[in-house]
Amino acid sequence: MEFGKQPIKLILEDGTVFEGYSFGSPKNVSGELVFNTGMVGYPETLTDPSYRGQILVLTYPLIGNYGVPGDEREYDLSKYFESDQIQVQGLVVAEYSFRYSHWNAKRSLSEWLIEQGVPAIYGVDTRALTIRLRDQGTMLAKIVRDDARDIEFTDPNKQNLVAEVSVKEPVFYKKGKSRIALVDCGVKNNIIKAFLKRDITVIRVPWDCDFTRERVDGILVSNGPGDPMMCAETIENVKRALTLNLPILGICLGSQILGLAAGARTYKLKYGHRSQNQPCKESGTKRCYITSQNHGYALDADTLPQDWREWFVNNNDQTNEGIIHISKPFFGTQFHPEASPGPDDTEFLFDMFLRAVTS
Repeated sequence: MEFGKQPIKLILEDGTVFEGYSFGSPKNVSGELVFNTGMVGYPETLTDPSYRGQILVLTYPLIGNYGVPGDEREYDLSKYFESDQIQVQGLVVAEYSFRYSHWNAKRSLSEWLIEQGVPAIYGVDTRALTIRLRDQGTMLAKIVRDDARDIEFTDPNKQNLVAEVSVKEPVFYKKGKSRIALVDCGVKNNIIKAFLKRDITVIRVPWDCDFTRERVDGILVSNGPGDPMMCAETIENVKRALTLNLPILGICLGSQILGLAAGARTYKLKYGHRSQNQPCKESGTKRCYITSQNHGYALDADTLPQDWREWFVNNNDQTNEGIIHISKPFFGTQFHPEASPGPDDTEFLFDMFLRAVTS
């Protein structure tokens, strides 16, 4: 059969079936179905470890038109990707461009997906699919070939996804005099690069490592996939770190872990925030920033202890987007200051953290 014409189905746990054609690896997968409303940046998005275990729907109608860059490296990290592999379980798009054109492209999106063993389906009405997810919330789904044996639905949120994407041993990125411990819960490469560009030595440690024993000037708890309550060891380590009075920054899942360590609670969002255009208002100044996000859980700001306050709020649904201690250098943001893809309006937060580290 001609490539790109092999029938394939997206089956939702409520029984809804979307038919389309394969342009990825010829295998069946199951996962949590989520959508992203970003217009560009699919190479970075697909390699974001926070998407581990998820089947991703891209709502922008044209995907693949600028291909995929090569495997060049900088700072001993992938130059163009957020990790060293595609992290999504599968990909769903409306239209796939079989012809690509970009000065930096080395291969097509289809070739990359097949190389990494990730299935993908095009020809799906992603508008109708996104409306269903928006109204009913995220749900389990599977991508199934017509000529293959069916598989069961699996819920990735019942797994410790952070343990899958974290490094197994500490990694040192030596750059400058100040040192930070980066607790790798599924960190994006651009977060590490943001510190290396600022002449900071980064000690990247596994998610369950007791980083409080490291000789460092600050602590960063990274983004990552899944339910933050799965990270019990990390939460306990952050609790101990709060007694050290070292500056602590949490990003995305890291902000949720910081809040849990402080005594707050988290909950699962109906369909999550996954986009490059989420408006977040800073408490006090009321200044609004456009942010890049990827998360399915959030902190319940009403459960924060008295010595913490809500720092940012999502303008769309009023959910928490950041927390800060009233007197100590502890703070976290639900959004991504490094973006990639997305706007870098909030990159100043790295400098704010580093002023606390070097003071």
